[in-house]
Amino acid sequence: MTGTVVNIAGYRFADLSDRNNLQQPLRDICGELALKGTILLAYEGINFFLAGSQSGIDSFIEFLESDERLTDIPLKISYSDTQPFRRMNVRLKKEIISLGMEHIKPAERTGEEITPTDFKQLIDDGEDLLILDTRNEYECKIGTFNNAVELDIRSFRDFPRAIGELDEKLKDKQVVMFCTGGIRCEKASLVMMDAGFSNVKQLKGGILGYFEEVGGAHWNGDCFVFDQRVAVNPQLQETDVVQCFACREPLLLEEQKSTNYVIAKSCSYCIDKVKSPD
Repeated sequence: MTGTVVNIAGYRFADLSDRNNLQQPLRDICGELALKGTILLAYEGINFFLAGSQSGIDSFIEFLESDERLTDIPLKISYSDTQPFRRMNVRLKKEIISLGMEHIKPAERTGEEITPTDFKQLIDDGEDLLILDTRNEYECKIGTFNNAVELDIRSFRDFPRAIGELDEKLKDKQVVMFCTGGIRCEKASLVMMDAGFSNVKQLKGGILGYFEEVGGAHWNGDCFVFDQRVAVNPQLQETDVVQCFACREPLLLEEQKSTNYVIAKSCSYCIDKVKSPD
């Protein structure tokens, strides 16, 4: 463990028909505990990314579990030297992970999970797998599993279209899909099953859960995260990846060396948009 700030991420698909009534109590408890981050509340469930002291995080979990619908939520835990969030937000959303398909309801049905240890063993054994990265293109470029198939999507809402464009021959192949923490795969697995894929598994706990359980075996690069750390390595430590202030594109170390990268102004991905007209 390194760093004194505790970072947690967790989610739960559950019927939260009273989500509006949950917003203010969550704001209040996070304020009392000096936590920062984001909590998303939707009728379909809760999704949160928080950071603070160990005692503050422990008290928040105790408060959360006073609601029986939100007990034993699996947590991704890491540590940092500084607070990775600027403020505390508790937001009401239509979905805790936006897909735009109302019939996809993970609280009622979702794909089979595979543990990181079992997934690693399949790769070690040379099993014939379709390893599917469900994340956005800019996340994939920071790091992914060896031989993973990337969908080149800019938003999770593009996932159903991208699945529809895959070769029909893949539908009987053994599929293991993954995302950062598992939440996207809860919905993505249903999209694939509805599209006719017959053997779909989702990596339990996502990439971060894999790092925690088995380390960086078969992984290449870092993992993009949605906070000021930008990316973590398989040891769950912050890396040298940064994000362009202008366009929010994550930049690897070699990309930061480009003359197009000017802190708070531009990078190679957006330089043409910020150049002054002749």
